[in-house]
Parts: sequence; C-alpha cells; structure tokens
Amino acid sequence: MTAMSETPVLDTLAAMTIDSLERCGLDEKTLMCTRIAALAAMDAPAISYLAHIGPAMEAGMTAEQLQDVLVAVAPIVGTARVMAAAGHITQALGIAIAVADTDMTGNGSKSS
Repeated sequence: MTAMSETPVLDTLAAMTIDSLERCGLDEKTLMCTRIAALAAMDAPAISYLAHIGPAMEAGMTAEQLQDVLVAVAPIVGTARVMAAAGHITQALGIAIAVADTDMTGNGSKSS
C-alpha cells in the first residue's frame, strides 16, 4: 500500500493525466483541443477547464481557437452544453486571473 497523501484525489488525477500523456501520440495543441471538446461534451464545471486552459495556452492555443473548438462541437453536443462551456471557460479564466493577481501583488499572504 502507498503512503497516504493530503491530496489523494488531486494526486490520482495527476497520475491519470501523466499516464494519458505518456500513451498519447497527439501533438500538444491537438491534445488540448480534444480535451476542451471532451469537457464541453461532458458539461464539465469551471474547475475542470481551469486545469486545461493554462496548458492549452502554453501549447500555443489562442482564445479564437478555443472558440473554434466550441463551434466545431456545437452540432454534436448541443447549444446548451456549448453555452455552458463558454461560461465555464470564462469563469476559469477569471479564477486564473484572480490567482495571478493575488500572486503578483502579494495580497494572498498575511502581513504583520
């Protein structure tokens, strides 16, 4: 049995992601497009997009390409899921910006 962690769910998700990446032959941008499309199809919450938006941008995806993914899957997953996905992506970006602002200004730390 492995040692207990304080974040067993996150650790499991990270291990699954690493295993998936090691077994996948897609280039980074295609992989991120595929994952964003799957998130939209699953009606994933904003936190799921938060885990993928940064890597998507690092892979060179633009906001326009993220929109293109949603346009491409719209006929398959439907209007409601695409609109929800757009909202969740926007929410995830807002969370990421807020975290970055907090890190940059140091407002996340206690002052004496």
